[in-house]
Amino acid sequence: MPFWAQILAGLVLGVLLGWLARSQDISWLVTTLEKVGDTFIGLLKLAVAPLVFFAILVSITNLRKVNNAARLASRTLLWFMITSLIAVAIGLAIGLVTNPGSGTGLTPADGAKPEHTGSWIDFLTGIVPTDVITPFTELNVLQIVFMAAVAGIAALQLGEKAQPILNLSESVLELLQKALWWVIRLAPLGTVGLIGKAIATYGWDLIGKYATFTADIYVGCAIVMFVVYPTLLATVAKASPLQFFKGAWPAIQLAFVSRSSVGTMPLTQKVTERLGVPKEYASFAVPFGATTKMDGCAAIYPAIAAIFVAQIFGIDLGVGDYLLIAFVSVVGSAATAGLTGATVMLTLTLSTLGLPMEGVGLLLAIDPILDMMRTATNVAGQALVPVIVSAREGLLDRKAYDEAHASPIDEPEREKQDAEPVPVAA
Repeated sequence: MPFWAQILAGLVLGVLLGWLARSQDISWLVTTLEKVGDTFIGLLKLAVAPLVFFAILVSITNLRKVNNAARLASRTLLWFMITSLIAVAIGLAIGLVTNPGSGTGLTPADGAKPEHTGSWIDFLTGIVPTDVITPFTELNVLQIVFMAAVAGIAALQLGEKAQPILNLSESVLELLQKALWWVIRLAPLGTVGLIGKAIATYGWDLIGKYATFTADIYVGCAIVMFVVYPTLLATVAKASPLQFFKGAWPAIQLAFVSRSSVGTMPLTQKVTERLGVPKEYASFAVPFGATTKMDGCAAIYPAIAAIFVAQIFGIDLGVGDYLLIAFVSVVGSAATAGLTGATVMLTLTLSTLGLPMEGVGLLLAIDPILDMMRTATNVAGQALVPVIVSAREGLLDRKAYDEAHASPIDEPEREKQDAEPVPVAA
């Protein structure tokens, strides 16, 4: 059975078991679904800290193998920002048209301040760790990215002296990716547990209160993923949108289930390479995107959520506030750091606008259901930008792009190519 079909079967079975557990009040089934889902996410998170560190370190040093590396890096960042701006504009437009906070029956009293909130001071000072151990034990991805970036740049400056460390880093990264690949193969089982737990815990009653808000997030993400991205592919990259989704779908599908951009990163990188993006460039762009490129979590979601919270608390937002939301979405997206949930990004947005932090409590219950679509959009964008940049720079292997098919996880891994990298021509 193809991997995508296994995931789909897991979704259907999870919904059925979740509905059965809730309707018949079968507590042991709820516990079982919860344990299966939590174990799958736990296995993904287990590899997150070392995977991010070595992926970022290796990705930065891999740029030395690519001609015009600085140009590629700047173009990648530029397209990250462009697509984020488009996404936040769509989120704001949907929120203003639908008024998601009206008629919900929710009041400010229903909210509660989160334990941890985000602010610009926390964001900026929190980038630099106080020691090298805590970021790994507390899974502070932003600080891990900072240390990896510093180590990568230092390695580039040292040149040949750093080669033994780079060889070790590349070996450790391959080991981590191989182990995570085994976890990814368990995704169908994880899907049963995660979806089943969501249905058994929340049912459909909760979605009823947040119907407009939930629909807004899903519609906004769908517009970005299935309208904006295909338009950019067709007009900017001059590439077939259908072929892109055919090649990238396994990663998008896994992201929907796992709710983790970082956990999906090995598969995202593999499908990106199969779509014709040079490996040397993909090994930089995909890890970079997995920690900073969040059109779902950091653009669409905070835009609509800010409007939702403002309406619940009876606060009017002006043009300046909407511009601030756009600014936060583009600049602060690294705060989400590729993990499940977007609470930090939401608190950062609310604090910037001066909106009550209790609004976060209104959205925590519905967050897992929203996070699936948000993360799928994130990962689609993380695969899209390298394709666009490669196409614009004349690096995209059009033949490989046109022949990308099925899921790479369904095929035995091909033998490793020669370890000596082939420089990419500009």
